Amino acid sequence: MGQNFTTFAYTDSVKAAQEQYGSRRGNAAMEASGDRYVLTEREIPFIESRDSFFMATVGENGWPYVQHRGGPPGFLKVLDATTLAMADYRGNRQYISVGNINASQRAALFLIDYPTQTRLKIWAKVKIVALDDDPELLASVTDAEYGASLERVLVFQVQAYDWNCPQHITPRFTLAEIERGHHQLRTR
Repeated sequence: MGQNFTTFAYTDSVKAAQEQYGSRRGNAAMEASGDRYVLTEREIPFIESRDSFFMATVGENGWPYVQHRGGPPGFLKVLDATTLAMADYRGNRQYISVGNINASQRAALFLIDYPTQTRLKIWAKVKIVALDDDPELLASVTDAEYGASLERVLVFQVQAYDWNCPQHITPRFTLAEIERGHHQLRTR
């Protein structure tokens, strides 16, 4: 069952740091704010419009690992209000994220919309699905026109999420976003 993200993020050492720097009272209120793990009309379109995100995993040695994932907008699919999935294409063949997922079945996703300075953090349990194991799932996440070598499907069971503040996000724009804006200016 999903929970409030503070269940995962606010360890004793984090609470001690919050106390030390004067933010514990506000963060205690956030802990009491209720569970957030069911995606709503705010999260779903945001997730479906991303063309990249960062995924953090942790190895058995306790060291974190962060990897960029990218693809066509919407490559991270919302299967239902608590489940995400993606086709996992061949990359550098180090398999660090895959190995870490095999060990812990956990990941944190960090999705950013640079133009609007918006970011969403998602804590998830992860299942690796072999290509032959679920043809229907495979069909729902595969983009035949993407042209990369597909190796597996990752299914994320959302445990918690949190919208992060926009402070310090430098606006950046993709080529497609710049071309749309340029087209609108020319048309006007």
